[in-house]
Amino acid sequence: MFELKYHTPFSWTEAVLADFDAFLQDHAAAEKKASGMAMSMLSHYPDRRNLVKAMTDLALEEMIHFKQVVKILLARNVDLADDKKDTYVKEIRKVFRNGREVFLMDRLLVAAVIEARGHERFSLVAEALAEGKEKDFYVAIAKSEEKHKNLFVELAYEYFDRAEVDLRLEEILVEEARICEKLPFRAALH
Repeated sequence: MFELKYHTPFSWTEAVLADFDAFLQDHAAAEKKASGMAMSMLSHYPDRRNLVKAMTDLALEEMIHFKQVVKILLARNVDLADDKKDTYVKEIRKVFRNGREVFLMDRLLVAAVIEARGHERFSLVAEALAEGKEKDFYVAIAKSEEKHKNLFVELAYEYFDRAEVDLRLEEILVEEARICEKLPFRAALH
């Protein structure tokens, strides 16, 4: 549906593999936050029936992913970590415009871009892991993120003019690439 402007280099994957437990803790937090974001969206836009249905399904799916990551953590004898502020998310949220309609468009498109970044990075993790349950898990998670990316764009197309959505998505992608270029690599999704 769209391509990211910044492509994560393998050195990010090396940082993840160097402290995979910390990456798993961050991944769990990201899944929990994604579920909360879906719940927030359906609460703020109860009149958008397709959005409510989609976000209900997404919130449940993200919590299932959270549960799966927790299972991996516990099998590795690692506790959940405290939630930390995500600089990437903090920076990308700055693109949100004021006004109910444009804010909704931006929320949908930013969510699509975040999911696209998740797809890219979980795919890199899956490629780097040895054969086994964790690799299979990250292959499945990457596919799920790609599906979510497309879902958010499809919702934007449903509620807004396609040409306006495409133009705004391009602007957000450019900004997201700028943000990614500045961030240091660490054992975290972003």
